[in-house]
Amino acid sequence: MWRVAWHSILLAWGLSLICLPTRLIAGMANSPASVDQASRSDEPFGLSTARVTTGAVLEKWSNVERQMDAERLVLRACESSRASCESRTALQFLAIVDSGRNLQGRARLGHINREINLKIKQMSDLAIYGEDDVWSSPLATLAIGAGDCEDYAIAKFVALQEAGVAADDLRIVILRDDVREEDHAVVAARLDGSWLMLDNLNER
Repeated sequence: MWRVAWHSILLAWGLSLICLPTRLIAGMANSPASVDQASRSDEPFGLSTARVTTGAVLEKWSNVERQMDAERLVLRACESSRASCESRTALQFLAIVDSGRNLQGRARLGHINREINLKIKQMSDLAIYGEDDVWSSPLATLAIGAGDCEDYAIAKFVALQEAGVAADDLRIVILRDDVREEDHAVVAARLDGSWLMLDNLNER
């Protein structure tokens, strides 16, 4: 359990951001004009939504989306013929997805959260890539075997969808730790109308 004050920014599939206070969203997008305000009381924490149309966050997510599109082709090919699959990483990811598909509800969420946490070693982008704030796709992260919080979150986000969780019930949430003055990414998953947080710092 986090015992700190948080601002929350939510990155949803389709690039919706959620934040309190809302002005932080405009800051993330680099221009108040680039944010279209909306209201979504069913989002995690009951926060309002703003859609980002330009800026660094959009660029990073767009890059990851392109990587994930290519990786999904690899996953589909390996799914159809695992014996001839040449990607050990894809087979590893599919094994996580398969085991999650056999579970339901909280058990599915908890299993995929734990499996991704166990497969990735916590390491900074600076140590891995020699630069800060690199967002990596699931197979790229598993191939390295290391990543930071948003890499865990992206891998869980995709694995949960592949395991049958609806995209509308998943969000990538970027939290601001006001005490440590750093950001932290997690996945929020909606189950029976309530949002649960899947964190690389907590396997439950």
